[in-house]
Parts: sequence; structure tokens; C-alpha cells
Amino acid sequence: MVRMTLVKKNPGIVSILLLTFFLFHSFDVWADELRVAVASNFLLPVKELSRKFEETTTNRVALISASTGKLYAQIKQGAPFDILLAADSLRPKLLEKEGIGVPGSRFTYAVGRLALWSADNTLFLRNDLQVLNQKNFRYLAIANPKTAPYGKAAEQVLRKKGFWDQLQTRLVRGENISQTFQFLVTGNADIGFIALSQLKRNQGQLKGYSWVVPAEWHNPIRQQAILLKRAKTNKAAKEFLNFIKSNRVQKIIESYGYSLEHL
Repeated sequence: MVRMTLVKKNPGIVSILLLTFFLFHSFDVWADELRVAVASNFLLPVKELSRKFEETTTNRVALISASTGKLYAQIKQGAPFDILLAADSLRPKLLEKEGIGVPGSRFTYAVGRLALWSADNTLFLRNDLQVLNQKNFRYLAIANPKTAPYGKAAEQVLRKKGFWDQLQTRLVRGENISQTFQFLVTGNADIGFIALSQLKRNQGQLKGYSWVVPAEWHNPIRQQAILLKRAKTNKAAKEFLNFIKSNRVQKIIESYGYSLEHL
């Protein structure tokens, strides 16, 4: 009776109680949100994986995508990420060494493949790079080798085959592999090195010619994941990493054009 009287005499208490409830409820939702920093080449696959993960848990996954180099720099500057899904093994190794990544949590979740693609039907791509000797294209697109592992792999291929120096004036560099792909789709570049996963998932919509670059022409693109220090006791983060390791999920990753050579 006392409580009912208080509420009737002080209707403001109801508002305070409701506000308190929603504040705590909002905090619970925020606390269950998993912040995953993901290399741009893997954004499409991880969107599907995140949906499947959310279907089996009460956790939400927030994805932040950029080149691996930029994500690494943001993490070093204190960005509040829980997991890094990199496009290389170098940055996860550095984070582990620098005490920002949790020791023993690093693993390879996919091996990327590089492909050469042009939407121009006159630029016929055979099993070599002879097309790059032709004068009938303006620009060759690659991701920035300084920040994007797929760009570094493209640079290694061009150097190995003797094209790097002669094509400097015809190179356009995307901030990441997604922007590189957009250069080609929009016609701002005539030919370019992209991730095979981009090509495979858009194959029904893309015209022109493509060719998968031999893996031995560049260093392996071992894409590694690592748990970050701020999420060391985060149960959801650990569950997500174990989810990615599962055989079922690995098959999904493979369907996007990645290799499972690391297994």
C-alpha cells in the first residue's frame, strides 16, 4: 500500500523508474555488441557469418571495415575493437608482440587469392600478363601496397614479372581492395588486381575477362584473426572466434573464393 501511495502522489517517480529501466536495458544491449574490425576484402563473407552467429546467440556484431593497415593504426591509437580480422599475418603478429593482441588467440581463418580482371572485352586475359604490354588500356588498378595486403601481393607479382617500373605512370591505387574493385566497375581503371573472392561472388554480374594469378607469384595472403586485449574476458568475442574456426563456417568461407590450405 505504501508503494502505491508514493506512485500516486509522485507521478514523476514513474518516469524516473522507466528511465532507469531503459538506461540499464540499453547498457545491456551495448554490452552484448561485439565490435569486429575486418579487412575490406572479407566484409561480404563476414556479414553472412555475423548474421548466422546472431541467430544462435543474443549478441550483436558491429562491423568496421577498412584496409588492414588502417585498422592496425586505429587499434594502436585505442580504437575500441574486440577482434581484428586482418588480410595478412603481419599486423596480428605485431599486435600480439606489442601486447595489444591476446597471446595464443591468433590463427589463420582464410588464405586469399589474387585475380586480374577487366570489364573490357577487348582486353583478353590469357594465362600470363602479356596484356600489360599492350598500349590499349589507360590505367591498371591495385590496392595501396603500403596498407592493403592484396596491393602488396599485386606489387610482388608486377615486380616478379618485370612490369612494376614501366607501369608506374599507369597505376591507380585504391585505398583498399574494395575501392580498387570500384575503380574497375565504374570504368576509372581498365584492368586491375582484385581479390578472387570479389570476382567469385559477382561473377554472374561481371562482364569481360578474368584470370586467377598463380599463388606462387606472390607471398601467401594468410588472413589472420586475433582477439584484442580489451576483449580478453569477453565471452562473446571468444565464441565468435570459435564460430569462425568451425568446419561449417570454414566451408562458407571457402565458397567465397578463399583457400583452406592452412587446415
